[in-house]
Amino acid sequence: MSVLTTEPDAVPAGEEPPDTGERHRLTAVTGLAALSLDAVASVAYGPEAIVLVLAAAGAHGLGCTLPVTLAIAALLVVLVASYRQVIAAFPDGGGSYAVARAHLGERTSLVAAASLVLDYVLNVAVAVTAGVAALTSAFPALYGDRLWLCLAVLALITGVNLRGIVESAKAFIVPTVVFVAAIFVLIVAGLLRSAPVSTAATAGHATVVTGNATSVGVLLLLKAFASGCSALTGVEAIANAVPCFRVPRVRRAQRAEVALGAVLGLMLIGLAVLIGRFHLQPVAGVTVLAQLADASLGHNWAFYVIQFATMVLLALSANTSFGGLPVLLKLLARDNYAPHVFALKADRQVHRHGVLALAVVSAALLVFSGGDTNTLVPMFAIGVFVGFTIAQVGMVRHWRRGRNPGWRGRALLNGSGAVLTGVAAVVVTASKFTEGAWLIVIAVPLLVAGCTTVHRAYGRIGERLGLGRIPQAPHRERSLVLVPVSSLSRLTSEALTAAASLGDEVRAVTVCYPDAEDRTAQHALERSWAQWDPGVPLVRLPCARRSLGRPIAAYVRQVAAAEPGTRVTVLIPETEPERLWQRLLQNQRGAVVAHAVRRETDAVICRLRFRLP
Repeated sequence: MSVLTTEPDAVPAGEEPPDTGERHRLTAVTGLAALSLDAVASVAYGPEAIVLVLAAAGAHGLGCTLPVTLAIAALLVVLVASYRQVIAAFPDGGGSYAVARAHLGERTSLVAAASLVLDYVLNVAVAVTAGVAALTSAFPALYGDRLWLCLAVLALITGVNLRGIVESAKAFIVPTVVFVAAIFVLIVAGLLRSAPVSTAATAGHATVVTGNATSVGVLLLLKAFASGCSALTGVEAIANAVPCFRVPRVRRAQRAEVALGAVLGLMLIGLAVLIGRFHLQPVAGVTVLAQLADASLGHNWAFYVIQFATMVLLALSANTSFGGLPVLLKLLARDNYAPHVFALKADRQVHRHGVLALAVVSAALLVFSGGDTNTLVPMFAIGVFVGFTIAQVGMVRHWRRGRNPGWRGRALLNGSGAVLTGVAAVVVTASKFTEGAWLIVIAVPLLVAGCTTVHRAYGRIGERLGLGRIPQAPHRERSLVLVPVSSLSRLTSEALTAAASLGDEVRAVTVCYPDAEDRTAQHALERSWAQWDPGVPLVRLPCARRSLGRPIAAYVRQVAAAEPGTRVTVLIPETEPERLWQRLLQNQRGAVVAHAVRRETDAVICRLRFRLP
């Protein structure tokens, strides 16, 4: 017995080494651009979510904006430190799913995966609708076409990601830099002022602040904290997509994670300071970010630059999901919890099926919501809090098992983060349950059940295939090749030639119908066959009904019963048209026969493609 192996040829001197795909992966900078859009764009609605909750307590409540933001920033530090550890411990990506899979068991890992899948899908829908909402606010005439605009933006982002994550990073790095730079300019300009430059943006708009409230309760602060934690969505995306980075992957991903945390934290704290400095109050129809731009820079071109940059980045922040979800689906497929097609990788390191699946489901959500952000927002961010909590708890188990030097401090850090994110998940779910969060509560168990069903199916298939066991030695069987024919042509000759090369015996089969016209055609075929005399018998298969595939399948079963130990192959000849549109001219007889034989027998199916010159 011998084993044949092939070794790659040595690269001749002066020639480039073969492409390993590294050039289609991310650096720390491009990774920040491709995977941070969700988190960075959240500063457009995170501070506003805090202010809207605290407004219920009037001016006293708004005075707590900075403390609540500082608490969120502290949680951000914990999450960044935790996900740096996750990146190092699980370099294959997967984030909370990978952590839970290793330390918390199958069921918990599937809950984490389901939560992340829902969050990624909702992030796409919310990001696109929010960006289009900003556009229609500036151009009200487009409001009636918002659904088509949402689908167009989704198609654009999908097309860019199908070209590779590096291409998406290159396309989105400029909007990201412009937005971040604009926010920091806004913050610095605001800190240099003692009073708002302009309040034109809020002129004529009613305030939503409660005027007679005098105290701030713990529950209100918790709700404001939980709502403001929506600004932390996207922090986990880099840890989920570590395989997308160039080597050294762990180091580059960790740098991108720290940079994301620093940028996001500074922006959140800076905006909270300005809210207190200018005593801003939420008003109907004007975002808090727009008020801050008006107060810091004035109602001029700079104001519109920030609004336009916000609109673009909100729409493009859906790209974070396109970087993280395909990698997560790949890991689920690897563990037999998702169809294996999601593990396939195309050129440019693209998990194309994951990208397309995300686009299709997101498009369905957009159609369901009619392009309305408010329909989707109540369901948003719950999944990511669940993922945060599971990841933190899993890392506590990770440190306790390893007990490396300093493990107690790391475990305490992760445990504190788990408590905070767990509280946020409970508060957000409870406060938004009747507004649509109940759908998430139902959807997560359904996704877990679906993953479990897929896993069981793969288990049964693997058992029947004997995966992991050494199979019996191959042996030769007598081979019979059946070739369906309906007329004589060059295609018939090519099919019989191929069949003779494949099997020990070849038989041509033709289905006969009782109609007079069909009998005439059958007699003509028999005369032509006898005149041609190819050395292959022509077997007539009478059929009272107008069926093509079933008579052939029945004959295959008859042969298998009468000639045990014979391997039956059905060779189906088909033409390959010169032009793609000419496929519409084909009668699809081959597909009908193949479907019937595949469904009703164990015969081997061989479809011979004859290219027309």
